[in-house]
Amino acid sequence: MHEPLTLDCAGHRLRLDRPLIMGVLNVTPDSFSDAGRFAGRESAIEHARRLVADGADIIDVGGESTRPGAESVPLATELDRVIPVIAALRTELDVPVSIDTSKPEVMRAAVAAGAGMINDVNGLRAPGAMDVAAASGAAVCVMHMQGTPRSMQERPRYRDVLAEVVAFLSGQAEALLARGVAWERIVLDPGFGFGKTLEHNVALFRGLHALVALGHPVLVGVSRKSLIGSLLGGRPVTDRLMGSVTAATLAARAGARILRVHDVRETADALAILAALGEQETGET
Repeated sequence: MHEPLTLDCAGHRLRLDRPLIMGVLNVTPDSFSDAGRFAGRESAIEHARRLVADGADIIDVGGESTRPGAESVPLATELDRVIPVIAALRTELDVPVSIDTSKPEVMRAAVAAGAGMINDVNGLRAPGAMDVAAASGAAVCVMHMQGTPRSMQERPRYRDVLAEVVAFLSGQAEALLARGVAWERIVLDPGFGFGKTLEHNVALFRGLHALVALGHPVLVGVSRKSLIGSLLGGRPVTDRLMGSVTAATLAARAGARILRVHDVRETADALAILAALGEQETGET
């Protein structure tokens, strides 16, 4: 098993000796978590600056909502939302910018504008997405999703959710490697909340070690999701901070190397305490 020491984001290398924080920047008018507060270019740029100041190692820019039931947006609309923001952030920030999209055309344009990472909730299954990602030079995060955002939560079914997710992600990683993509560019995301029930999500979380064992950096994104709300007895999105931070900390302890979160400062604080006071390997037998 190959365990990369760095993540190659189009030449910008991030060390993986600690969990990295990916700050969420939704530039959509219908985001489930921030109700479109950062849809404007200037507000998006200002929020990105704040996320980096709070400890974000990567900024993930998304121009199409992937909440359950969300409709897809036209290509031109998505491009208009994300490309000016990515271009501006590339010149202002010292951290890599990620593009959250499933459209090959958006991937290509975003990388040309300066994105160092492609984050695809559809797992590179769109025609041409695999080839565009492979040729981009950017880091590539492959996520598992059953169905589409519009229908994924209607009746998700698995015989063995952990085995099926691991098999899919392993297969997509192998396909990228076969196209010449370096191991250091590949990230895997089990896709919490994307075509999974509460029981599926819990089983996946408890089985994160199986995905970590594949050797690629694992990204976990549970921030503010319905999984957290359900486990807390039906909490609304606005009251899921502590649950989200706790879950992120547990994911880090399980081996996740990238945590995709909305609340960057609070997550960074939790990781700092974990590093200082958590269990340490002594080397003793």
